[in-house]
Amino acid sequence: MKKWLPIIIILGLILIIGGYLASLNNKLVELDQKATAQWANVESSYQRRADLIPNIVSTAKGYAEFEQETLVAVTEARSKATSINIDPSNITPEQLAQYQQAQAGVSSALSRLLAVFERYPDLKANENFKELINELERTENRINVERNRFNEEARLFNTEIHKFPTKMFAGLLGFHEKAYFKADSGSEKAPEVNFDDLGKDD
Repeated sequence: MKKWLPIIIILGLILIIGGYLASLNNKLVELDQKATAQWANVESSYQRRADLIPNIVSTAKGYAEFEQETLVAVTEARSKATSINIDPSNITPEQLAQYQQAQAGVSSALSRLLAVFERYPDLKANENFKELINELERTENRINVERNRFNEEARLFNTEIHKFPTKMFAGLLGFHEKAYFKADSGSEKAPEVNFDDLGKDD
């Protein structure tokens, strides 16, 4: 019996470690999937904004005197932003920074468009255009909400993989820290869109 004792101890340790790793993997998979699902909500919100832009541009184009350069800038910013795709299972800080910068470019271009739009009373009075702008406002708010929710899910995941002893095994199981959305600052900060006066008659 004594000669089998070391083998039994080793097998017992293997079972304990194996059970721990299986439990840990399942827990991290759940947290990872929550963050991934929330990322899909972020992308959906940004896509909704991208889908609104062609209609906004098309309506504005109906006014021949409207600055075409502004419309081109919005269209080009949209094209650049929608060309960037991120693997939600491996969101690196570099990828997210590139994605965020492209989306900030869209926000900036839209801000310029809305500033110009204020100078065209006829366009401002267009019911279809007003509804598009109101929908844009709602979408911008939704983007902020979904980004914050993603950051929270990423925080929960990142906190877990940095705990001891989880951090000893997380990398071996294929789990790595997720990047966060950061507040825009400096040259990357998109001008805020003021919707206070939209939808009101002059």
